[in-house]
Amino acid sequence: MKHTINVGVIGTGRIGRLHAENLMVRIPQANLLAVSDIIVEAAEGVAAELGVPAVYQDYRHILDDRSIDAVLICSSTDTHAQIMEEAAQAGKQIFCEKPIALDLAKIDHALAAVERAGVKLQVGFNRRFDHNFARVRELVAAGEIGEPQMLRITSRDPAPPPIEYIKVSGGIFMDMTIHDFDMARFLIGSEVEQVYAAGGVMVDPAIGEAGDIDTTIITLHYANGVLGAIDNSRQAVYGYDQRVEVFGSAGMVTVSNDRPDSAVVSNASAVRGPLPLFFFVERYTEAYVSQLKAFVACILEDTLPPVTGIDGRMPVVMGYAAQKSYEEKRPVKLSEVDVSG
Repeated sequence: MKHTINVGVIGTGRIGRLHAENLMVRIPQANLLAVSDIIVEAAEGVAAELGVPAVYQDYRHILDDRSIDAVLICSSTDTHAQIMEEAAQAGKQIFCEKPIALDLAKIDHALAAVERAGVKLQVGFNRRFDHNFARVRELVAAGEIGEPQMLRITSRDPAPPPIEYIKVSGGIFMDMTIHDFDMARFLIGSEVEQVYAAGGVMVDPAIGEAGDIDTTIITLHYANGVLGAIDNSRQAVYGYDQRVEVFGSAGMVTVSNDRPDSAVVSNASAVRGPLPLFFFVERYTEAYVSQLKAFVACILEDTLPPVTGIDGRMPVVMGYAAQKSYEEKRPVKLSEVDVSG
């Protein structure tokens, strides 16, 4: 059995750079041999900083390198499905950032290519590897709170992204809530059958002018009878707000925000503590490392990836249903937008 794998990273923007750093510094079972980016200067900067041997503008050079076992697809969303298909055809094991695509037909085509090639695919839903949320799933699955009955997910960003990003993001349901849709499936262990989404523009009128919303509440109806609720905002002035509660027949489990420290100062004027960690990179630092460790381990040990192609597909279906619900102001069954599912 091999003890290490050789990896290439395709796309060296913020998330690609983060993954490259983790591969080089935190995961000794992985050898990062090459990076690529259409903005080759970005790839060159990462390579110079980390000591990566090969740099390309064209990712196909990574796919053509027979010494590379696996690729991380961290390029723009509109390229994910095509690169995934080409990587599968090249026999590479694949880690792909979410979403696989914003079109279900493209997702299905890419997943079929992966299946034909017999390679592994892990989708980058890093929150499953967060210590808080993983513990919630563990307790729920073990029956510690009895039969789950209600789920609440709060997910609020500290500040909205640039308007130019909003315009190409696919909308709040595909860009932001997609993580929460994945968590909703992961924490309860059942599929969502129906969603109802309400929302508005409460943070920045420019977001509405770009055709999106910045605030939403979504209710979920699960196949196993559980009821769920997700609330999102593009701006929480106090920091990155990430909380979960699962209520069941025999109890409840909740997790709150991670903070820089747990010190609480109490005096005559107030009781105060630190604000939540400010952004996702800080909040999910260890989760990003853990998901790559899991990807490398599934290759070395020849096991199933912990986040599969179907896990990558279903949150997109939920996003389509939420968008349709918001536009039509009614509950929408997932079967209405996923005729092939």
